[in-house]
Amino acid sequence: MNKTYGYCRCSTNEKKQDIDRQKRELYSLGVQHIENIYWEYESGTNNNRVELNKLLNQVEQTDTICVTEVSRLTRSTSHLCEILKLVKDKQIRLIIGSFI
Repeated sequence: MNKTYGYCRCSTNEKKQDIDRQKRELYSLGVQHIENIYWEYESGTNNNRVELNKLLNQVEQTDTICVTEVSRLTRSTSHLCEILKLVKDKQIRLIIGSFI
């Protein structure tokens, strides 16, 4: 059975940035359960993020990953290309939302 996961990230700690806005937006993108949201306070330039790696290892064929915007996923074009290759290879769906 396919699952919908979410990923959110802030660059600084929870005292300086509120990650809950991203979590709320992930629900509107289709994530139904808080336990399916992977989140962390880590720089987007770091390509070796613990929670992102857990998520990318967790997803299976026909699953969906949602992020609020591409910059939450990565700040690197080459890392984005790696993630898109994984999405294609695993045959998963990637939803990148954008809220104004």
